[in-house]
Amino acid sequence: MSRIDRGNAIRTLKGRLRLTGRHLHGSREGMTATDAVVADYKSYRHAKSLFLLGFLVLFVVMVAVDLGVGNYSISFLDVYTILIEKIYGWFAGVLNLIPGVSIATDLGWIAGMPNGQISESVVWDQRMPRILAAIIVGVGLAVAGAAMQSMLKNPLADPYTTGISSGAAFGATIAITLGIYIIPGDAGIIVNAFVFGMIPALVILALSRFRRPSPAMMILAGTSLMYIFNALQQFFMLVTDPNSSQQVLAWTTGSITSVVWSDIPLMLVLVALGMVAIQFLSRTLNAMNSGDAYAKSLGIDVDRFRIIVLLLVSLIAAGIVSFTGIIGFVGLVAPHIARIFIGSDNRYLVPASALLGAVLMLFADVVAHQIVSFDLPIGIVTSVIGGPVFLFLILRQKKEVW
Repeated sequence: MSRIDRGNAIRTLKGRLRLTGRHLHGSREGMTATDAVVADYKSYRHAKSLFLLGFLVLFVVMVAVDLGVGNYSISFLDVYTILIEKIYGWFAGVLNLIPGVSIATDLGWIAGMPNGQISESVVWDQRMPRILAAIIVGVGLAVAGAAMQSMLKNPLADPYTTGISSGAAFGATIAITLGIYIIPGDAGIIVNAFVFGMIPALVILALSRFRRPSPAMMILAGTSLMYIFNALQQFFMLVTDPNSSQQVLAWTTGSITSVVWSDIPLMLVLVALGMVAIQFLSRTLNAMNSGDAYAKSLGIDVDRFRIIVLLLVSLIAAGIVSFTGIIGFVGLVAPHIARIFIGSDNRYLVPASALLGAVLMLFADVVAHQIVSFDLPIGIVTSVIGGPVFLFLILRQKKEVW
């Protein structure tokens, strides 16, 4: 049982004792003090698991809603009929590669649907890449935000705190305005944005050789780099032609409509690897939440750990931004909302933030395709939704210290 878990369980137990006014050994008949604390801790974990299950259900519902809405509406049941048959067909195709195995790859459900082929094309070919991109972006930004907030002990930290978004935007800007590409071809802008998005992390890594990478050092260095990259980006936008400036502006607003099936595997790999690594480090993040002194007493190399988390977050955020542009507030708001229900234990906070980040992105995508007749950039929607939500979270925060 970690220090945070013991503290939460003990506070819960003491609160119950204050209400009943009974002695600790008499709070539960036949229970010792240790048994009571353990029972409360198990109840505490059970409540977290229920919240995670609730977030998962909400995620499943939002996937069907987002796939179903649009100019061509499709019912909830039809959406999942198509998804189940497609997933079954993929697994059956893999099994058929085994010698001696022969499985039908078609359940026949889509053929029995009214306008089945049209619905299948709309769901799988037109909308599914966009929805998968929304899920990957939401998961990646939310997990990265949760890790940054725990690592820096700063409620305002998000995946872009260290200047990742500004670096990526500058990389895309010089590709669009000057035609300077690290590699030529259709992936030129993506590669430029990814490489320049990683530069702030590399700069902080270099600075850490001369000064310990404290939270203040990382935030200030990231802010400095952000101003530098923003100034350079604005300069190139001023001296270039209006069409190129418009393309840069469109890229920086953030959009998932341009993501295609071929982009999904790389995005998924980057986010999945980063999330697994951060989940694996969740116990260490919990120790960091309790302060550097406590973390060092457990034998943790605090400075080295911060650099590792910074590189993981930079990898996730740069991988996302390079494909979609800058999508704000998801990495800031989702961990805060998850923390209200789950608490600060990163073993539960990381997956909860991932699910909530995906839900927020799916909801924003629904709004983006319902309120206007054209493809509204989802980065605008997340900022419009995220800003008021974050103000509400600030107002309801009772403690002075996060």
